[in-house]
Amino acid sequence: MGIPALRAEEFRLFLESESGGSLVLPGAEEKIRKKMSILTEQVVVIITEIAKTIEANKQYLCDLDAAIGDGDHGFNMARGFDVAVKNLAEKPSETIGDALKTTAMALISNVGGASGPLYGTLFLRAGGVAKDFKVLNLSLFNECLKEGIAGVQARGKAVLGEKTMLDVLIPVLESLEKSSAEGVLCKKAFETALAVAQECAEKTKEIKATKGRASYLGDRSIGHIDPGAMSSCLIIRTIYDSIT
Repeated sequence: MGIPALRAEEFRLFLESESGGSLVLPGAEEKIRKKMSILTEQVVVIITEIAKTIEANKQYLCDLDAAIGDGDHGFNMARGFDVAVKNLAEKPSETIGDALKTTAMALISNVGGASGPLYGTLFLRAGGVAKDFKVLNLSLFNECLKEGIAGVQARGKAVLGEKTMLDVLIPVLESLEKSSAEGVLCKKAFETALAVAQECAEKTKEIKATKGRASYLGDRSIGHIDPGAMSSCLIIRTIYDSIT
């Protein structure tokens, strides 16, 4: 499912903001459409799609978690995102930050174990960056993700290479920042980032866990995909699938 198209007046205003108020030349409209230009209501649609993806894959995530953890990662994440979607429907978001904060609070309150605080922090810190914004572009997305990652690192005391969600999120951020710097269009940027996410999630098999319940297994944690890394990969996949 793609995000809804910008309404005519919204798109006209967006074109003006992108062009500094100057006349948009022929062909520029389509080029700008291919950038990441997502309104608050469209962010809510993407969060809803993430909830559907997590729900569809909750047993798989639980199976991954059962090998090195409590075995409930999928069910917990599905419950948290289900509440987030309901809360977003009940209280319309004025800004992108509002939507991310609502999601964060639902995850913190409804996802058990370490995942709730960690994913909640990711969305909460991202929401702080986007609190005054109603249009999301690739540059702002990267700033949100960067701040979210910093929050996860601070709360979880984790770094790259410890068999956690960061083993997907950090390389994804690096990929998106590279694409942004090179002027790559949004869909292609996320296509590349998704490939990175999938590769990095798979590579967590090779890492010995040093954080969380999985760390109790020591060397026996090697050979298993980290469930948090995989749920992060699923979120990136859903964002890619949702943008046009």
